[in-house]
Amino acid sequence: MRLTTKSRYGTRMVIDIAINGKEKPVSLKDISKRQNISLKYLEQLTGKLKQAHIIISRRGPFGGHMLAKPSSEITIGDIVRTLENTTAITDCAEQDTKLCGICNKAGDCLSQWVWVEASRAMFKRLDEITIETLLNSNSTELN
Repeated sequence: MRLTTKSRYGTRMVIDIAINGKEKPVSLKDISKRQNISLKYLEQLTGKLKQAHIIISRRGPFGGHMLAKPSSEITIGDIVRTLENTTAITDCAEQDTKLCGICNKAGDCLSQWVWVEASRAMFKRLDEITIETLLNSNSTELN
């Protein structure tokens, strides 16, 4: 699975909200300018992030977006699952059964477990990294 701009930009947006939304909601227009991400694209991401209770929105002249919960409770795994709509790095790794029916080796594939295990390992690591971790540490502490 190649992570799309949804995950990368969504993570940047949530970090921006965590930094700039402590006292008041942050407008998407301001995030767009700071992060150099299209306003229309940010609007698409906010719906999913709101449904997942990662961010909340406030309407009105002083409205904008804030984190729905503490940054210590939001993991990168949460953001990626929400925006990519998957927890697998391949289509066949999304299946609970060995007979996935996805590729031409369906039912006879000896490598499917590799993709299942790789998906689990990736999300296990992403679930260990919170927004707070990113805000309070430098890259050497993430190793």
